[in-house]
Amino acid sequence: MREALVTGGADGIGLAIARALAQSGHRVTIADIDGDKAAERAVELGDVHRGMACDVTDEAQVEAVAGSAPFDVLVNNAGIGDSHLPTLEQGIEAFRRVLDVHLAGTFLMSREVARGMVARSDGAIVNLSSIAGLTGLPKRNAYGAAKAGIVAMTRAMACEWAGRGVRVNAVAPAFVQTALVEKLAAAGRIDLPTLRRRTPIGRLIMAEEVAAAVNFLASPAASAITGVVLPVDGGWTAFGDFGDASP
Repeated sequence: MREALVTGGADGIGLAIARALAQSGHRVTIADIDGDKAAERAVELGDVHRGMACDVTDEAQVEAVAGSAPFDVLVNNAGIGDSHLPTLEQGIEAFRRVLDVHLAGTFLMSREVARGMVARSDGAIVNLSSIAGLTGLPKRNAYGAAKAGIVAMTRAMACEWAGRGVRVNAVAPAFVQTALVEKLAAAGRIDLPTLRRRTPIGRLIMAEEVAAAVNFLASPAASAITGVVLPVDGGWTAFGDFGDASP
């Protein structure tokens, strides 16, 4: 049974990814800053799976999780939201925290898990980027910079490790129908009808659809694919016209 590690896997997209990997035959380790919830989610997946507490910005914790099994698959999903404030109102500490979790967290976990993958000449890493890393989203400076950095890191690591049997890819979702997005909508920070009209397929993306893309990139079916950033966005980044993309 192949070993898979999903960071930030206790909720939302990460949990959908953990479920998809478990269903495709992986033994899944959910690493989340909420260790109790990670353990609960692992029990829901089945007896062979497990949950661990991990702050991906803490090097010692990352090393401990990465060394807990010979992981064949790593999904770097852990992340936090940004302030969503106008640039002139953004604080540097919040900016740095977003970069630390998304960018440094992805770097640290990839570095540590890849040690074993490179030694075994086999492995697949899938990183979570975003349309924010491919386009310009106002008020999302820290998040966009972090996700763009993940794109660059994905390509760099893919080229570095391709000859060592390790593939590195990323997915870039648009707005996903999660509890976090619903909370932002309720707070008036995003407008769901507008987002749906801006998306060519006319709706938000489902977490299970992101998980399916991740599961594919992590699988032997994607054996010749590395260094790719796959938008899972319903056509968001393809749309270049003015007005609404969908009625």
